[in-house]
Amino acid sequence: MQDDALIAQAQAWLAEDPDPDTREELARLIDTGDHTEIAARFSGTLQFGTAGLRGELGAGPMRMNRSVVIRAAAGLAAYLKKHGHTDGLVVIGYDARHKSRDFAEDTAAVMTGAGLRAAVLDRPLPTPVLAFAIRHLGAVAGVEVTASHNPPRDNGYKVYLGDGSQIVPPADAEIAAEIEAVASLTTVPRPTEGWETLDDTVLDAYLARTDAVLAKDSPRTARTVYTAMHGVGKDVLLAAFARAGFPQPVLVAEQADPDPEFPTVAFPNPEEPGAMDLAFAKARETGPDLVIANDPDADRCAAAVKDGADWRMLRGDEVGALLAAHLVRRGAQGTFAESIVSSSLLGRIAEKAGLPYEETLTGFKWIARVEGLRYGYEEALGYCVDPDGVRDKDGITAALLLTELASELKAEGRTLLDLLDDLAVEHGLHATDQLSVRVQDLGLIASAMRRLRDRPPTELAGLRITKAEDLTRGTETLPPTDGLRYTLDGARVVVRPSGTEPKLKCYLEVVVPVATRTGLPEARTKATALLARIKQDLSEAAGI
Repeated sequence: MQDDALIAQAQAWLAEDPDPDTREELARLIDTGDHTEIAARFSGTLQFGTAGLRGELGAGPMRMNRSVVIRAAAGLAAYLKKHGHTDGLVVIGYDARHKSRDFAEDTAAVMTGAGLRAAVLDRPLPTPVLAFAIRHLGAVAGVEVTASHNPPRDNGYKVYLGDGSQIVPPADAEIAAEIEAVASLTTVPRPTEGWETLDDTVLDAYLARTDAVLAKDSPRTARTVYTAMHGVGKDVLLAAFARAGFPQPVLVAEQADPDPEFPTVAFPNPEEPGAMDLAFAKARETGPDLVIANDPDADRCAAAVKDGADWRMLRGDEVGALLAAHLVRRGAQGTFAESIVSSSLLGRIAEKAGLPYEETLTGFKWIARVEGLRYGYEEALGYCVDPDGVRDKDGITAALLLTELASELKAEGRTLLDLLDDLAVEHGLHATDQLSVRVQDLGLIASAMRRLRDRPPTELAGLRITKAEDLTRGTETLPPTDGLRYTLDGARVVVRPSGTEPKLKCYLEVVVPVATRTGLPEARTKATALLARIKQDLSEAAGI
């Protein structure tokens, strides 16, 4: 784009921008003639997809800001009205990130101006509370303003429809088309009142429902250390634990309260190196049975256990298997489901229990839609343990259920690690790892995927690839998605671009048969070596 045209586009955007902060920012860029930075912000528009919107805060159509959110809300409103929801309710929640409340109120104003009814949660609350509220209130749609565990400068816009599940195709493309049709903000009515601010009735109903995930009269003795990771989970989790009768969790004080700057972590994600250091320090000091962490919007749940002399994080696949085994032990009925990037152990647990099992594309937008779902999980710390209440991942109810399991095992003189050993002996040792590459240039991800497609590997770590699938073509059970799946003798690899972060993600799993518990150390050593070799060979094959 020529400089004059670029400046003209920026000035037109500036004239409509309702936010004094981003107006000042963009005016400064125009005044200083920073064409490189302006071009970066006006090189296109943030794409609305099945994750809604997510990006860095700032002025311009390639950033998250009030102008972009108003257009997104107008597109959603138009979509809902075209589908017959002319006066339906849209419920809106938000986290504690920069601008989240502004984006929520802008959305409420747009919905009200479009003739829909809008209701906003009265303060920053966990995403699962919003997902619950949609079904509880009979809404036709819901919006959660959150960037989950992204860096501090990001925010996002997650859209649910009336079933309480996140949008999937073709709804995402239809909403995106309606957003594109918004020519100017001046055409979007935005009254200053007319929507409802919800009181604690909805939160109380959610908390009452959390009790239902626990067995009546189950042990409630496990002691926990808890970190909210500077997010919004603390008050709701403490209330849920108190209702359930668990000992009050010991808080990681430095991370307990919402702080949009996330000052103690490089990335506010329990999976990231260093993010759990303060929680581990508190655990060494207080000696709990379990460490629990939520991500900033509390839809994910991480756990750590004492392993030998120190504490270690459980992988999402380990927690997923533990919760599945716990539910099976309690006699749960219904379908167990997971995404293709999660451990195949869940399928073996379900098969042994005689329960239906289903595999979906990545993301809870797919898992939540499984017919007859009883339990769903994804390796990225997401667990759905009460699908009738929250058809999405829920870090609060997952924490309750895991702490109940730890309490039951404690009563037997056992630990979560003992149960993992049982599962390994029964079903084979399922060891997982991930090769995750964060990039500045998204072209590097496309290049790696192209390289793997043009020159596919025939073996990894000396294991022959028996089946190679390009998932863009879909399979008998999966719709098309950008990904590659390799089946090996005793292993599996899935490669895909992240849907929410600038990352290429490679999910690795090896399965090593184990005859008895005495064979576990050798099996773990073998699995660790195999995963390391697969990771190295895959990295070379992808050129990353």
